[in-house]
Amino acid sequence: MIEETADLETCRAIRRAVFIVEQAVPEAEEWDGRDGDAIHLLARDATGAAIGTARILTEGQTGKIGRVAVLASARGTGAGAALIRAALDRLRVMPGISRAKLGAQTHAIGFYEKLGFAAYGPEYDDAGIPHRDMALEF
Repeated sequence: MIEETADLETCRAIRRAVFIVEQAVPEAEEWDGRDGDAIHLLARDATGAAIGTARILTEGQTGKIGRVAVLASARGTGAGAALIRAALDRLRVMPGISRAKLGAQTHAIGFYEKLGFAAYGPEYDDAGIPHRDMALEF
C-alpha cells in the first residue's frame, strides 16, 4: 500500500537506513533542506510496516521524483515500482506538470526503463554513486 504522508520521521528513518547506512551517502548530502517543500510517499507491507519511501518536488512543468528508498528486506516485492507508479499518478493530476524526472543510480536504469522512463545525458557522480538522469513525458 502506498500513501501520501506527513510522517517525515518514518520516511527519514528509511532513507537513513538505505542511503546513509547502506550506501554511505554523507548525511549533509542526504538532508538537503528540501523535505519541507516535497510531497512524501510511504510504502507499507501487508502488516502495515513502513518499507519504502519517495518524495516529489516540482519545478516548472517538471515533477522530480527522488529519495526513492526501499528497505533491503523488502526489495523484490514490487514496493519500489509501486512507489514510482504512485508518484507518477500524483504528478499526472497536478496542474501544469507534463514531465517526470529522476536521477537513477546506474544499476537501477533498467528498473526505471520498465516503468517508462528514458535515460538522457551523461553519467555523473552523486554522493559517490554513478547516476544518469531519466525522464518520462506525460
